[in-house]
Amino acid sequence: MSARAPLRKLLLYPTAVLLVVAFTGCSKKPVRVSTQPPPNAASTASTRMPAPPPAPRTKAPVTADVQDDNQENTETADLDVAPDAVPLFTTTGMASWYGPPYHNHRASNGEVFDMNAMTAASLTLPLGTIIRVTNVKTGDSTLVRINDRGPFVEGRILDLSMAAAKKIDVWRAGVAQIKLEVLKTPSPLDTGGRWCVQIGSLQDEDSAAALQEHLQRRYRAAKVIKFLSPVGVWWVRARVDQDDRARAEALARETQPDEGTVFLVRLD
Repeated sequence: MSARAPLRKLLLYPTAVLLVVAFTGCSKKPVRVSTQPPPNAASTASTRMPAPPPAPRTKAPVTADVQDDNQENTETADLDVAPDAVPLFTTTGMASWYGPPYHNHRASNGEVFDMNAMTAASLTLPLGTIIRVTNVKTGDSTLVRINDRGPFVEGRILDLSMAAAKKIDVWRAGVAQIKLEVLKTPSPLDTGGRWCVQIGSLQDEDSAAALQEHLQRRYRAAKVIKFLSPVGVWWVRARVDQDDRARAEALARETQPDEGTVFLVRLD
């Protein structure tokens, strides 16, 4: 699975369109920065995102063979929360799902991603957060645990495992409007955290290398890497000094790649 992927009253803001400093050596144009900042934990306001057209997944890298694609496990054991728990925060938006080719590879929390387990990926929710996800159209609902980062597609707030997608009837549709309710979280939603910036997807290694070099020259204290995803596109990830959120936000605002989208991603 992937290596993947700010604050008002929203859990996951819609994609913001920012005009920022032009990338050295590239033509000037607006850069689309998908920050999706964390919400105020006390808020229960909902926000709706426009439904984007289906798009190929562009998650950060993982590599390994896919096992039984037909196996399904929709158990919600070990989630350690009552299904009818009162939510800490509620929002709405678009969700997608993922499985192969990320099955059996490392998720962002270090465990092996199992597409048959009840898990999901979020860009900004703390890893280990337990949420209730409801398909707005069908009313089907399930509990999942956040163990990964994504979705790295603009306009989406959650990536469900294949099992979770089947449980709430998102699997065949590919994307669906969902209600997301945070039921339990290991750390605050609206403060702290460790943050990085991830930029992609880039179609060739030369473009990724050029962007990596540019960011490393400009932000000398940052650790910048490039990597190839399982679907054959390149990503660049910049970890700022001390993984500080304000520094990561500044880097995201100031970065204008010639191609690709900039995402602000929580690491912890």
